[in-house]
Parts: sequence; structure tokens; C-alpha cells
Amino acid sequence: MQANTPAEPVDVRVRRRLRELRTERGLTLQQVAERANIDISTLSRLEAGKRRLALDHLPALAAALGVTADELLASSAPRDPRVRGQPIIRDGMTMWPLTQRGPAGGLHAFKMNLSAARRRPPDPLPVHEGYDWMYVLDGTLRLLLGEDDLRIGPGEAVEFSTWTPHWFGALDGPVELLAILGPQGERLHLHE
Repeated sequence: MQANTPAEPVDVRVRRRLRELRTERGLTLQQVAERANIDISTLSRLEAGKRRLALDHLPALAAALGVTADELLASSAPRDPRVRGQPIIRDGMTMWPLTQRGPAGGLHAFKMNLSAARRRPPDPLPVHEGYDWMYVLDGTLRLLLGEDDLRIGPGEAVEFSTWTPHWFGALDGPVELLAILGPQGERLHLHE
């Protein structure tokens, strides 16, 4: 049975919508529970179907998610799965989003092209919370990671804690890569 069929019980639909809306907004159980003024374990059990949904929960949960109670009760419309993000151009990088805003624990995938001119690292190298993952498709990536100066070629992947001072750029020409960034890395590389 599809999730959006009319035969879907209301409590099942509301639990599904709770999870959908929470993850679409990038909110944790803790954040929604605090906003709705309910215990986090209650919210977790509501989402998991281990606690019966009471009508008096609906207004607070809807407000915590920024929707009306009607929107929380409604079936969600099927989403177009295509990702249509506009490229982001910054500091010698062009980044195409490959994921929508939503689940995946705040992780987002990008296709990146680094210009051959992206050769000079900042001083000091940036540090932030999270992890970065990169896979080089073409060209040679220069990755400064703490004291290490690494050459990453096509077909090679790296993952590292971004608590380590780091920077990446082009070595001998343009670089094409795939990257998975957490919210902190995304903020640093795209918006600062």
C-alpha cells in the first residue's frame, strides 16, 4: 500500500508527516520536543507508533514544525525527486547541489569544479565541526590537512574530521569532484 492512499489510517499518516516535516526542516527530535513543550521520549514514541497520538498533541506539534494542524493531518503530495539546485560559485569553486534539503542527517552531496586558479590556501586554515568526504573524478586535488600536503588523484576518495585545519584546491589544473558535506562544512564552503 502506498503511503498516500486514502486507506492510510490517520494516526499512521500523522506519524509519517511528523517525521517528514521534521527531517525536511533539518530539526532534531530534541528541537521539536522543546518547541512543542513535550518530552523528547514522548515525541520519539509518537513518531515510532509506540504511543497513541492524542488530539491535544496536534496544535503544539504543528506549531513546532511551522505548519497548521490541517497540514499535519493532510496527506503529503508526492514530491518530484529531481534535484534542481542552482550552482553556487565562490572562491574558485562551482558547486552543484545533488541532494534536496531534507533527511540524511544534515549531510548534502555536491558536484564541485575547482578552477585551476584555486591554488592559494588561506592563513590560517579553517577548522569547524563535522566531517568532509570527497571523491576526485578528474584532475589532481591538493588537500592540506593539518601538517600534511596531499595529492588526491582521479578515483581516490578522502574523508576527514574538519576539526583538523584543512583546505582543498587545484594542483595542476581544474579539478572535478563529488563531496558530501555536513551542515558546518556546507556553511563554511558555501556561505562564508
